[in-house]
Amino acid sequence: MATRASAAAEALEAGTPRARAATDLHCISLFSTARAGDAQGLVELGRVPSPFGVTVTPSGHHVRALTAHIEGLPPPSSLGPYKVYMAWATPLELAPVVPLGPVGNGEHRLGRVAFNKFLVMVSAEASADVETREGPLVLRGRSPSALMEAHDLLALAPSATRRAANRAPTRWDAPPAYPGIAMLPGVMDLEPRARPASLGSAADLSPWETLPEASERQLVDLPDGGTLDLEATIVRREIEGRRLAMLAFNGQHPGPLIRVPEQSTIFVNFTNRTPYPTAVHWHGIRLDNRFDGVPGLTQDPVGPGESFQYRIFFRDAGIYWYHPHHREDVQQELGLYGNLLVDPASPGYYGPANREEVLMIDDILLDEDGLVDFGGASANYMLMGRFGNQTLVNGEPGYELEVERGEVVRFHLTNASNTRTFNLSFVDIERGGLPDADQRVADPDIEDPNRLPLKVVASDVGRFEREEWARSVVLAPAERYVIDVRFDRPGRHALINHVQGINHRQGVFRAELRTLGTVTVAPDPVARDHGAAFTELRENADVIADIDRHRPRFGDEPDHELVMTLETEDLPLAIERSMAYDWVYFNPVEWTGTMPRMNWATTGREIRWILREAGTGRENEEIEWNFAVGDVVKIRVVNDRGAFHAMQHPLHIHGQRFLVLSQNGVPNPNLVWKDTVLLPAASTTDILLELSNPGRWMIHCHIAEHLESGMKMVMNVSDAPP
Repeated sequence: MATRASAAAEALEAGTPRARAATDLHCISLFSTARAGDAQGLVELGRVPSPFGVTVTPSGHHVRALTAHIEGLPPPSSLGPYKVYMAWATPLELAPVVPLGPVGNGEHRLGRVAFNKFLVMVSAEASADVETREGPLVLRGRSPSALMEAHDLLALAPSATRRAANRAPTRWDAPPAYPGIAMLPGVMDLEPRARPASLGSAADLSPWETLPEASERQLVDLPDGGTLDLEATIVRREIEGRRLAMLAFNGQHPGPLIRVPEQSTIFVNFTNRTPYPTAVHWHGIRLDNRFDGVPGLTQDPVGPGESFQYRIFFRDAGIYWYHPHHREDVQQELGLYGNLLVDPASPGYYGPANREEVLMIDDILLDEDGLVDFGGASANYMLMGRFGNQTLVNGEPGYELEVERGEVVRFHLTNASNTRTFNLSFVDIERGGLPDADQRVADPDIEDPNRLPLKVVASDVGRFEREEWARSVVLAPAERYVIDVRFDRPGRHALINHVQGINHRQGVFRAELRTLGTVTVAPDPVARDHGAAFTELRENADVIADIDRHRPRFGDEPDHELVMTLETEDLPLAIERSMAYDWVYFNPVEWTGTMPRMNWATTGREIRWILREAGTGRENEEIEWNFAVGDVVKIRVVNDRGAFHAMQHPLHIHGQRFLVLSQNGVPNPNLVWKDTVLLPAASTTDILLELSNPGRWMIHCHIAEHLESGMKMVMNVSDAPP
């Protein structure tokens, strides 16, 4: 049978000869029963367009568009009193069974499903109006996720597990286990082959009580030409009863919220009063290259006690952030980050709102005593990145906001975590309580009346072509989104993160639901009600016109192709064997760290994450890209299905902006200028990069531990054609 291989498979096979075809994660093979004879087919699991790098329900179930390709089916009447073939989808428990519509030989679009593990079946039926399957089954197939099974026959046996307390590590204190998931003895014996390090071991600290206490973030309004003195220092904090020595900008967690007008220039006098060499990267801002804050590329590291002055020009309105670019796996986790809010010059840039809230979402990894140690000479957690077990919003474990009924709140969201991708939504807990963490979704288009509608307005470097409704926001590390939310019901509303992780040992999905904060809505109505404007979805003609200049390039073949992959060396046998089972299926997004011990044990000695140029085979800093200001370059990025461990990568390009044109061959219908894009496992993404800013600029994965393992490259942009 001639099948239509996905764009992902074609790109993957072209870029990585050793790779397994990506179609096995984007396709269901349909096998015939005895009644169907030689009939066969496949079902494509296609991308569903959304404003985000992946499309999921508010409960974190991935939404897939199904397209069937079938041949060889006999006339249904040959099987009995039947007139039509019907397709169905059902989870492995066989309930509910969802009708997908009539099918036959050829291509048929079947709609969308959002099950974790599911079956697709085709049966002969008396009518296309049937709502339950009654006729004989002729074709059936399992989703790729349904191939996951337990790692061993003892997966459910208590004797096959051992608790961390039964073993005393020689150098490291083991990280906390993931709640409810026990580990095998071989995994429990793992330990990083690197020396641990903590802030306490990096400097002779005074007693914790004598360190200055971290304070809340302060707003700093700066005019054009304004100056800010910014210091990185050591502070003390208490989080959930644990005493922590951390880092802070100006003693604040997060660092100061710097608010400036569009088209302004400010000066930041930075002083490093920490024990680490560091610098400040101004993420997403198209500024002068020498002030981009990348040690070893745009400047020397700022050593302990040293200073550096940054001059920052704000070319674009929107929400941005600043953080270190030197061992950011340590320094960012310890609290060195802050937001920049650039007010648009046009008063009608955004629709009306009653207030603005700037939220930095983060997670931090704690044990019973405090912060879990970091790798010293090498980062650890290099395989999957360092997932935290305590979420923070603006530096605090619980976010609180009080509003009046009917208020429209504009949220500027930033993900400052090392690794975690969030799926955020607002739930009316007064009306229906928190949702069931394990809820199944049969129809992804059914609205949950307890989830508030979210209006997606803007992302990294400006507004979307058109505002768009969403029920949750997928926020990868370093990404930003601007959303409007109207709180028109009195009572309490929870900001939650709801995702579908995987218990890899048992081969099953495991839901995770965390409450990050609460919005309390007063019964009295707001004085200025923007409800009518909130219901309208604006189209931004100026954004469309700006992008129109580049539309003739959208259909071109890529100028460059990058493959994101992984090389490993001398991994412990327990990891090798565990990953051999995991390799059968990779979740498009590794939503949560359900394998902390195995992940904790990986360092730069065993793990090397790679950006590979498909045409030349060059890798990471060996890649030589040379452009000139004014160039527009189409880049295809393939996330290698054949890697030892394929997972998502938030790819960040410094100093420029780009458009995400398509994913897995599906065009993006609503464009926005980006600087960071979430690339799911086994996906192919086309971006159009606009070169507008001269200098030497870094391109890298924004999972901090992947960056530390070498997943980065540099491009040169000259200010004139060569």
